[in-house]
Amino acid sequence: MDKPTQTTVLITGANAGIGLALATRYAGEGAAVIATCRNPAGADDLKALAASSGERVRILPLDVANEVSIASLKRTLGDEPIDILINNAGMNLQPKNQVVPENWMTVMRVNALGPMLVAQAFRDNLVMSSQKKLVAITSILASISTARDGNFAYRQSKVALNMGMRVLSRDWADDGVLVGLLNPGWVGTRMGGDYFWITADECAEGLSLRIAELSPANSGVFQDYRGVVSRW
Repeated sequence: MDKPTQTTVLITGANAGIGLALATRYAGEGAAVIATCRNPAGADDLKALAASSGERVRILPLDVANEVSIASLKRTLGDEPIDILINNAGMNLQPKNQVVPENWMTVMRVNALGPMLVAQAFRDNLVMSSQKKLVAITSILASISTARDGNFAYRQSKVALNMGMRVLSRDWADDGVLVGLLNPGWVGTRMGGDYFWITADECAEGLSLRIAELSPANSGVFQDYRGVVSRW
């Protein structure tokens, strides 16, 4: 009987919050985790996870807003197959109810352009894997039908992310790539603030279940961590 192959998961923004919780969960399930963040030297919680993981967690630098950084990671990983690529890195900049050009452009580059560049760079790595799952952590704030209460840059960036990933779910379908558009809910993280519905660990549990369930039938569907379809 053939020995089961180990799942390889690449996670962006894995140093804190949802990203760290996902890295912890996948490592605990025996996956090989490529945990990326902008500043590995300062990622104490991630380093502790790597040290306790039995070499299942590799920490590598990645700034998703920097094309040079993405290209460097691609050179490091080469043709290594990636079963699950999770675009988790994201940011929000205040003020909430004003449009500040510099903030808007920064948020759009990190939240919308970054995941597309990462997906493009590692498309071949996904295609040569057995699972071929591309995941984007989006937000209910991307829902146009329920939009209100400011947060202009963040909302617009997540709408753009949804559109990009929805297109990839169709354009890459012939290569067998499955695309998950996952709304994590309101999570108790630094970005989420003091009011939240679920913890990062609870969120990671739900997200990992949705990722495991990805299929051609729900590729490109905007759904939350519970599997409830979110309104565009």
